[in-house]
Amino acid sequence: MPQGSFSRQQTAAITGLSSRQLSYWRKTGLVVPNGYTTGGHARYSFTDLIALRAARRLLDAKISVQRIRKCLQSLTRFLPTVDYPLVELSLVVTGDVVLVFHGERAFDALTGQEWVFPIAELAAEIEKIQQQQPQQGDLFSVDNNKQEEYA
Repeated sequence: MPQGSFSRQQTAAITGLSSRQLSYWRKTGLVVPNGYTTGGHARYSFTDLIALRAARRLLDAKISVQRIRKCLQSLTRFLPTVDYPLVELSLVVTGDVVLVFHGERAFDALTGQEWVFPIAELAAEIEKIQQQQPQQGDLFSVDNNKQEEYA
């Protein structure tokens, strides 16, 4: 077994998924293992573990496997440069909407429509404003020349 690869049993223990779920997800293409042994046994990479944990979190958020699969298929259509969506993108579930954060943009995972409210831009604006606010020392600093006059 190559270093950095995990058997199905190890992967199940790490991710909290059952061997049956792993097999089903592999067969349906949701998360396919990175490699196989010469005997044909699945070997999962660390990247696969991240994807499995992300899928598990989406399931825990009450998103169905079918919806996760549809989201991933949609993501590969409107973000063709993304090879591993569950690894490379940030996904946020809000009610029945799965938002995808890619760079400074937010998209609906199913439709690919850019989210109307530019969250990333708002976060950047807030950070910029916070950096512009004067610090305590800036408010009460005394010029060294003036300090000598007061002494």
